[in-house]
Amino acid sequence: MNSIEGVVISGYGVASGKGKDSRYPEGTLILQMPYFKAKGLDLSCYFRGTINIDIAPYRYTIKTPTHYIKEVDWSPHIPPENFYFFAVQIEFKGKVYDGLIYMPDPKTKADHHQLDTMLEVLMPPIQGIQGGEKVQLLIPEESLGLSTDA
Repeated sequence: MNSIEGVVISGYGVASGKGKDSRYPEGTLILQMPYFKAKGLDLSCYFRGTINIDIAPYRYTIKTPTHYIKEVDWSPHIPPENFYFFAVQIEFKGKVYDGLIYMPDPKTKADHHQLDTMLEVLMPPIQGIQGGEKVQLLIPEESLGLSTDA
């Protein structure tokens, strides 16, 4: 396992519906979840939003996802997307939580592009987690490559 420290940061709020994107007032995740479930990935145990974690100075490269779901036509507003999911654990205030890194394929993502030092994480609700908090991420070595190369 790779263990790296990250900092919780604010995202666009589109996954949860807290953002101001009128196309997705209840969030993108709630719309995507039935498509993922139909392809064998049930996300119902996770909060309906992502935790955005800045892992700078690290950057990631995709290696072997836990799940890869292709051509998800979940929205009439954008073309179908591919999605990667990677197993991850977060250690926060002495507790460890199991979850998934949620990553729309950069090659098919139409908008809301992310920093290349930021990971979006799906987790069960975590009491007290908020922007500025430090967390420890535990990521299987075979999932993502991590480097400090620019």
